[in-house]
Amino acid sequence: MSTNEPAPPLVLSRLDCDRLEALLDRPAHAGPAFDALRDEIARAEVREPRDMPNDAITMNSTARFLDEASGQEREMTLVFPHEADGSPGKVSILAPVGSALLGLRTGQSIDWPMPGGNSIRLRVLEIRYQPEAAGEYNR
Repeated sequence: MSTNEPAPPLVLSRLDCDRLEALLDRPAHAGPAFDALRDEIARAEVREPRDMPNDAITMNSTARFLDEASGQEREMTLVFPHEADGSPGKVSILAPVGSALLGLRTGQSIDWPMPGGNSIRLRVLEIRYQPEAAGEYNR
């Protein structure tokens, strides 16, 4: 996160939180990406899937976001590592942009460090699909 601004509040579903914690508990998983995701989970407000706001990015959500520095808009679907098959638009939760966007809500921005010491500022423009909003509470 940027040291200039506090990180925006995050909201996570209990189902996503449980699955992500199980992923991070595997002995093979260690390193900066895992530490960053652990930090995000630790600061999140956890809600039951039925109580998730429909403007929050959850696992398997498709969101449109803006890189505020470049002005480039992108659409991506946030997926678990085993689902990140290199397809355009799929981003692993373990990628820096993936863990940066988890739990953010429409209109929120976040600064996220990238490899090489750079950082990008991302703003959520729209949630195009969210499993919880579609009634998929037990995915």
